[in-house]
Amino acid sequence: MITLAPASGMDLTLCRRLGPLLERASFSVGHMNVIGYSLLSLCFFLPLAGTSVAGELPSLTRGQTVYILVYSEVLHGNASADGKPDRWLLSAMLSVRNTDPKSSLTLRSIRYHDGNGELIREYPAGKTLGPLATAEVFVEHKDKSGGSGANFLVAWDAVRPINAPIIETVHTNFFGTRALVFTSSGQPLHIE
Repeated sequence: MITLAPASGMDLTLCRRLGPLLERASFSVGHMNVIGYSLLSLCFFLPLAGTSVAGELPSLTRGQTVYILVYSEVLHGNASADGKPDRWLLSAMLSVRNTDPKSSLTLRSIRYHDGNGELIREYPAGKTLGPLATAEVFVEHKDKSGGSGANFLVAWDAVRPINAPIIETVHTNFFGTRALVFTSSGQPLHIE
C-alpha cells in the first residue's frame, strides 16, 4: 500500500485518492510506475504552483518597514585546510515596485546592513514612486562588506492606504558558462 502525506496547503482527501491509483497503474519502471511518478509529483509540486495564483487580497496600508535578505556572497565547495569554504561573490539589486495603479508612495529610508546588523550605508531617501513605478539600488559584485548575512531595511509611506509595494533583491553572478541568479522577497516588520 502506498500512503501519501499532503504537502503544505494540499487537500488530504486528494492524497488519499492518489494512493490507490498509484498501486493500480500498470506501466511500471523500477518499483514505481510512470503514472505514479506523475501523480506523486502533483502531491509535492502542486502546492508550489499556488504561490503564483491570485488569492485573498492583502490589506491596504499607509506604510511599512520591510526587511530584505541580501547574499553578497555564498559559501560553497569543500572546506580548505584552514576549515573555511570557498566564497562566491554576488551582485545584488534591490527593487522596490509600487504595485498601486492609482497612488504614489515615498521611500523614507533605504539602509544596507552587514551580517552583524551594522549599518554599512544609507541611500538617499525621499524619492517618490508614482503609480506602478520602480526604484532600484545596486550592490556591486566586488562589494563584499555585507557578507552572507547582509540585508536592506526599507521604510516607505503613503498619504492614504495603498497596495503594498513588492520589495525584493535579485542576486546574480555570471562567470564564463556559469551563472547564479535568485531572488529574496521582503518581509514587513512590526516597528514600534
